Amino acid sequence: MAAFALSTSVVCASSLDALETFLKSTKSGRADFTQVVTPPVKAGQTMVRNKTSIGQFSFMRPTRFRFDYVKPFAQVIVADGQTLWLYDADLEQVTARKQAQALGSTPAALVATAVDVSALQKEFALEAQADSDGLQWVQATPKNRESTIQSVRMGLRSDGAQVSLSKLEIFDAMGQRSVLSFERFEVNPVNLGLTQFNFAVPKGVSVIRP
Repeated sequence: MAAFALSTSVVCASSLDALETFLKSTKSGRADFTQVVTPPVKAGQTMVRNKTSIGQFSFMRPTRFRFDYVKPFAQVIVADGQTLWLYDADLEQVTARKQAQALGSTPAALVATAVDVSALQKEFALEAQADSDGLQWVQATPKNRESTIQSVRMGLRSDGAQVSLSKLEIFDAMGQRSVLSFERFEVNPVNLGLTQFNFAVPKGVSVIRP
């Protein structure tokens, strides 16, 4: 029993250390992603249909990130440091929210805006989990009980002294599961600049400010 307890503590320390390394050493990043959304099973259903999207993700700590969804529908989510923009090309509509109020206990705060573990712990309860699939896992649960997110699992890949994000598993309060798998993750790319996080409202598109 003592040996098991010791090995568990080592695993826990290792995954939290990996998260700390990722947050502190990765000042910016860029990757391709695939997102698979699985809705909750309703009464009488025998199966559910997953929805798959692909795109690119980039960020620059502590206030900027961008999701460019390419397929099956074009959509852009940009945080420029002041405003969180959501552009739906099919609806020809942009939603703009104050960034400080919109983020909080969101997956984006976990990945792109927090600068260290102690900053994350202001919004999330962090729990190290056992390694699996070649990744080190940390679960984050929002402290805000009104959050629409139930929990987020982060899968981190260590390559020597460098740590990159490989997976995000997001469980929302309605029972929906969303898994983002990141590929070709670039740590601190030299050609990623602030201007890439600017957003210009397309001509003729309506803007909603809730």
